[in-house]
Parts: sequence; structure tokens; C-alpha cells
Amino acid sequence: MGDVGGEVIMNPALVLASSSPRRRDLLARIGAVPARQAAPDIDEEPRPNELPRVYALRLAVEKAQAVLRGPGEIVIAGDTTIAVGRRILPPATDEGVQRRLLALLSGRRHHALSAICVIDAAGTVRTRIADTVVAFKPLSAAEIDDYVACGEGLGKAGGYAIQGRAEAFVRFLSGSHSGVVGLPLFEARALLKASGLPLG
Repeated sequence: MGDVGGEVIMNPALVLASSSPRRRDLLARIGAVPARQAAPDIDEEPRPNELPRVYALRLAVEKAQAVLRGPGEIVIAGDTTIAVGRRILPPATDEGVQRRLLALLSGRRHHALSAICVIDAAGTVRTRIADTVVAFKPLSAAEIDDYVACGEGLGKAGGYAIQGRAEAFVRFLSGSHSGVVGLPLFEARALLKASGLPLG
């Protein structure tokens, strides 16, 4: 992407395998604005005894491979998985699930595993993963109720969105903040450049 007289120029070869406006906005921060987005249709259910790191990388690869890649196109996909130990936490599908997730994360550390897969124009698959340790302060029942009521964590892995009100719960973070949001930009930039996308 360039900026010519205030006009934003898209990367004509880049495809984002996600319908997420959040991931698109993150890519824009490194000058990688996709020409199009395509939502991959894959089964995101963890396999029996699958470890969180393996799961996150598998989903990123499957998402990238599920999107039709045209001639000269580069596809990028990501997956952010929240894990406590070997346990993969599900998305907050409803308020009850979200309350249970937040109660589990209250006062303890967890891992935000943000995997990326890039498939270049020649079909070469490259992957990276950012493992970020996040620690929440102890959450009162009232704090959990208030956060659930605001609605921002519904549907999110682990039941929270760090770029919103939940950031006030974080007493410690070691790793990639953008990875917890949805796409680790250091790793994304490295993979895209290695795949031939012209970035500054």
C-alpha cells in the first residue's frame, strides 16, 4: 500500500482469509491493505488431545488453504487461541459461557497464541506464531457482570477483547499486544515480505 496525494493504494496481490475488520485494520498499520477479503469455511473444533499451539497453527493453515488464490495472489490467514495450560478456551458463544471464561481467567495467567499462515504466489506455505502471556487481575462478580453487559467480548476467544474495556483487567502482558487483538504485526510483516509483498 502507498499513499499518493492522500489516496490509499491497496496491495493488489494480497488476500485476507478472514471477514474480520479488526484483522484488516491491523494489516493496514504495516501498509498491507488487502485487495479483497474472503471468509474461509473450516471446522474449528479442536481434535482430541490437540495442544493449543498445534491447534492455532493448524487453523491458520487451514483458513489460508480454504480460500481460492488467484494468479499472483498472496493469501494471509490468522487464528488467535486463548489457552490455560493445555486447555483450549472456546469463543464466548453466549453470556453464560462468557461469564465462565472470565471467572476462569480471573487472577491468573493465560496464553494468547496468535498463529499466521501466508501462502505466496508460488504456493509456498509459511507460518509463524506469537505466544503472548497475559495476566488478569482478580475480577469481582460485579466486574464480570458489567463487562458481559457491555457486549464487546461476545464471540471472542476467551470471552474478551483486549483492545476494548478488558484492557483495564490486564496487570501483566509479555509478548505481542497486536497478536492478542488478532494478528501479530511483527510476524505478519516478516512473512509477507518473505512471500514477496512489497512493504516499506
